[in-house]
Amino acid sequence: MHWLLTLMFLAAADPAAVLESTYSPRDFELTANPNSELWSTAPHVTADRNYLGQPIPGPPTEIRSRWSSQYLYLLFICPYDELNLKPDPNPAAETPELWKWDVAEAFIGSDFEHIARYKELQVSPQSEWVDLDIDRDNPKTQVGMAWNSGYTVKGRIDAPHKVWYGEMRIPFRAIDLRPPQQDRELRIGLFRIAGAGQKKAFYAWRPPMGTSFHVPQAFGILRLRNP
Repeated sequence: MHWLLTLMFLAAADPAAVLESTYSPRDFELTANPNSELWSTAPHVTADRNYLGQPIPGPPTEIRSRWSSQYLYLLFICPYDELNLKPDPNPAAETPELWKWDVAEAFIGSDFEHIARYKELQVSPQSEWVDLDIDRDNPKTQVGMAWNSGYTVKGRIDAPHKVWYGEMRIPFRAIDLRPPQQDRELRIGLFRIAGAGQKKAFYAWRPPMGTSFHVPQAFGILRLRNP
C-alpha cells in the first residue's frame, strides 16, 4: 500500500510522471511511421537523461502511446549518431541479450501492491524483440524469457535523417488481467540503450538513479484516456 500511495501522489503532483495513451477505435498495422494519422497526434513523453539523471547531449528520445480494446501501442522515436546493430538479425525468433545492441525498452506492471512484478518488452531497429516476466522479489523463480506476451514489433531505420523507430503492439491480456478502460493506470518505465563503447548511452524517461533500469520505484504512470 505504501508504494500505491506514493505512485498516486506522484501522478497527482507531477504531470511529467504520466504518459497518457489515447484511445483508437480500431487496431492498426505496424508501420513505425510517426507521421501516420494514428500517431501524429498521439501524446508523448521524452527521455533525455541517463539513468543517473544527467542530461544526454543531442535530441531526446520520444515515446508515444495509443490503446484499443485489445492492445497497447508504443512508438519510440530514436535519433542517433551511430547504430550498434546485431549482426545477422533474426526477427522471427526471440533475441537473448538484446540489450547489448541498440534497443528501446518498456517495463510495464499492473500490480500496484507488488511493484517488483512487471513485464519487460524490447524492440530493436532491426525488428528484433525479447519479452520477459520479471519478479525482482523472487528472481530465482521468475519466468523470465520463458514467458510469451504474444506482442509484435516493427523497427525501421531512416538512415538519411539518422533516426530509427521502434513500434510495439502489446496484447492487454499479457500485461493486465483486467480489460482496458478509460482512466485505467499502469506502472511504466521507458528506456533506450544507444551506441557502443565510450559513446554508449542509457536513456531514461524517469531516471532510476542507479546503474540499472530495474528500479520499479522510479517508474512513472501510463494512463488510458479517451479524447
